[in-house]
Formats: sequence, C-alpha cells, structure tokens
Amino acid sequence: MKNKLFYLIYITLFISASSLAQQDPHFSLYRYNMSIINPAYAGTNGTFDVLMGVRSQWSGVEGGPETQAFNLNTPLGNNVGAGISIVNDKVFVLRETHLYADFSYKLRLSETLNLFAGLKAGGTFLNVNLSETGIMNDPLFVGDVSRFNPNIGLGFYLKAEKYYITLSAPGVLSNDRYEKDGANPVAASDDLVVFTGGGYNFELSNRVQLRPSVLSRFVSGVPLSIDLTGSLIYDDKFELGANYRIDESVAIFTSIGLLDNAINFGYAYEFNTTTIGSYNKGTHELILKFGL
Repeated sequence: MKNKLFYLIYITLFISASSLAQQDPHFSLYRYNMSIINPAYAGTNGTFDVLMGVRSQWSGVEGGPETQAFNLNTPLGNNVGAGISIVNDKVFVLRETHLYADFSYKLRLSETLNLFAGLKAGGTFLNVNLSETGIMNDPLFVGDVSRFNPNIGLGFYLKAEKYYITLSAPGVLSNDRYEKDGANPVAASDDLVVFTGGGYNFELSNRVQLRPSVLSRFVSGVPLSIDLTGSLIYDDKFELGANYRIDESVAIFTSIGLLDNAINFGYAYEFNTTTIGSYNKGTHELILKFGL
C-alpha cells in the first residue's frame, strides 16, 4: 500500500507538472540554447554550431526530471539558416522526445540591425510506461501510452550590435497529452506557449562586459514565468553569472571559451526557492558547444 501511494504521488505531481507545455526551456543556461524555443536563431551566429546539454533536476529525488538536449544549426548562404533540435525529457515513467527542424530568414533593416523570422516543424514522441512501476492488478497502473504529436512553431529575433529581442511560440498546434481521471487515462490539450525576452551588452571596459537579459513564458491558466539573468564576461572568454526564476529558483553559472571560443563549456547549479527545495539537493546543468 505504501509503494502504491508513493507511485501515485509521482504520477500525479511529476506527470502533471511536466505536461504543462511542450518544449519548456527550463534551462538555467538558456541563452546558449535559444534555438530550442525560437527557430529564428538558426544560423544567426554565422558559424556551424553544435551544442549538447544535460540537466539533472531535483538531485537526490528518485525519478526526478532528467533532460538531454542536442542542437546543430548553420547559415545556408547570406540570408537563410537551418538547424535540428532534439530534447529528451524523462520524469519517472514519462518520457518525451521533441524532434524539430528549424529554418530562419534574415531581413536586413540597417547596417547594424537584422530581423530574423523562423519556422519550426516536427513533433513529440510521448511514452508513459505505467507498467514499469511493477504494480499488477491495479487499474491505476495500467494503460501505457505511446503516441506522436506533430507540431509547428514560429519565431522572430531582432539582433543589433549591442542588444537583442526575441518572440516565439515553439508549438502552435493543440495536441493531446496524458492525464489521469480516476482510474482511466484521458486526453487533454496543450495550451499555446509564448516566449518573449531580450538582452543588452554593456561595455564596462576593453575586456569586461555586463550582460543582463530577461526571458518570459506566457501560458493560459498558468502563472507567468520570468527568468532574470545577469553575467560578467571577461575577455570574451570567461563568464560568471546568476539566474533568478521569480518565485521558483536561483542559479549560479559559469562558462569558459577555449581555442578562440571554438569550444565553450558551461555549468550551472540551481536550487529551488519554494518548499520543494527542502526535499532535493538542487539541479545540475552542463553544456558543451562547438562553433566551426
């Protein structure tokens, strides 16, 4: 009976929480991997970029959220960019794999100002393996779910020499997701998620920059999520900063660029400011980025 209650809490809390929206960025190091939520970023750096990221959330909690991200993007000619993004999320018995192709087009507004428009196309493989709980002959733990939900997304990215503004909706189609209604799995709909934000680079000296930024997530019926981020960058190679997700978490992070920034390594440690922070050992996040 104790095990059943334990598993039921996982299903109620973790599956419901992770199903709020597809492709939630929820990365402390989101500035390094914006293509996940905005296809307009594809190719905007002018280099062939490959990024790999790992996030282990709520360390010390069995079955806590685990995320792996992979993204590559490159310019194709003067005005077109393309990329591929893969995000794999696993929370207890729920696994979602988001696979998308990204395309961007550059509109030159002035010598120092460009507007990029982007399109994201792909979908999500959803699997809920209730049979993994090992509980038999209980209607609450039957009915595994496996499906593919196609989707498309849109995005815009305004890039200047010192600042940027981003606006995107990575999934505009309403797809089914998994919920429990008593003993039966039922379908529900994902609400439209809109991300908006921006950042600015302040030159404090010839070698030091201050880089503040903000990212907001709007979802109908869900409290507004806002990330406030600030960092100091030395010699365009070493970064040290902090991220505050209002009423949710605080993170500190660092990154270092090697071989003229052809390789970037980043690490973030995040801890919850809510009561759930008392039941875990924080969140660890790693990224490795190559720019060719």
